[in-house]
Amino acid sequence: MVFGWSVAARYAADAMGQPVTVIEKQSTTTGVVRFELNRVLTGTGHERYKPGDTIVGDRPPDVLARRLLEHGGIDGIHINGSVVSVDIAKGHTAEGLKEIIEDLYTYYRPGVEVPQFPAPAE
Repeated sequence: MVFGWSVAARYAADAMGQPVTVIEKQSTTTGVVRFELNRVLTGTGHERYKPGDTIVGDRPPDVLARRLLEHGGIDGIHINGSVVSVDIAKGHTAEGLKEIIEDLYTYYRPGVEVPQFPAPAE
């Protein structure tokens, strides 16, 4: 027991994830939208992704880049710390991108059965 919770119950709660708070801002560069997050994705490193790149990692910036690129309408993504800059392809908008970022750490979605765990022993 840890603080009145069994270790299994504590880890199960951690696995559910949390929404990411995102503030969408227009960049001073035309066609680039900047998203400021309340989560650091890369530490102090810079990550860049373009359509057609093979993204093999499973780190949060890799997962996010795959999801954003699958959405389409993007010429490039730059992630540094808690800032995601997206170069929007000509003729497209940033519509739907904020929601993709907000759901990065949400593991249970509609249609996915949520596991049930026994109540912690008293």
